[in-house]
Amino acid sequence: MKTRLLVASLATATAMTFALPAFAADSAQDFVDKAAVGGMFEVDSSKIAEDKAQDKGVKDFAQKMIDDHGAANAKLETIAGEQKLKLPTELDAKHKTDLDTLQNSKDPVDGSYVQMQRDAHSDAVKLFESYAKDGDNAQLKTFAQETVPTLKMHQEMIEKIATTMGTQPSATSSETPTTTVGDTPDATPPLSGANSFTEDQAKSRIQDAGFSDVSKLAKDDEGIWRGQANKDGKNTSVALDYKGNVVAGTN
Repeated sequence: MKTRLLVASLATATAMTFALPAFAADSAQDFVDKAAVGGMFEVDSSKIAEDKAQDKGVKDFAQKMIDDHGAANAKLETIAGEQKLKLPTELDAKHKTDLDTLQNSKDPVDGSYVQMQRDAHSDAVKLFESYAKDGDNAQLKTFAQETVPTLKMHQEMIEKIATTMGTQPSATSSETPTTTVGDTPDATPPLSGANSFTEDQAKSRIQDAGFSDVSKLAKDDEGIWRGQANKDGKNTSVALDYKGNVVAGTN
């Protein structure tokens, strides 16, 4: 009986020994997938911005992203190879769409690129901080810990650029027309101008501003996406201009 119990215990321990690395590998692989895709997007989008952006500050930021994220991508590739983890070779659908938006835009890409960088660095900081704290792979955890300060520096840089361009953090209202960005709102938002947001991106941006059930989106002759949405249980008209300002209560 004792022998049978010992064998059973050993079998259970063996199963756990093989099960744990599989679980750890899955979690590490998930981090590698997200970090690699984010890093590729940073470099690829920044190469486009460096070529097509008009603002010198935006161009300089794009070059720094190419340098810093290029180095981080190479380091991640090395670690992934050592840990026998697969590195994604292409972007996911969302990032491909954003890249196409920049690449195919006939208008200045400064505003779109800056907003994409704000979103990307917000996601990256959360991802790397989380893995730096609770990661299950020692080498990747150290990589995340060492990379977080650089990501936060980038985040501060892009927020300063956004402030200069008048695209500060959102604070929308559903009662009266107000821009969601900036302590000092743009004059009479929404602003007319060439709008490079796709319909899907416009819908996502409006939802990120706290609206739901976004519908009937159409871009008017002034380059402004207009539609209907719900906010705090109320239906309201909503608009998105080329700078990413979300305005409620418009006609």
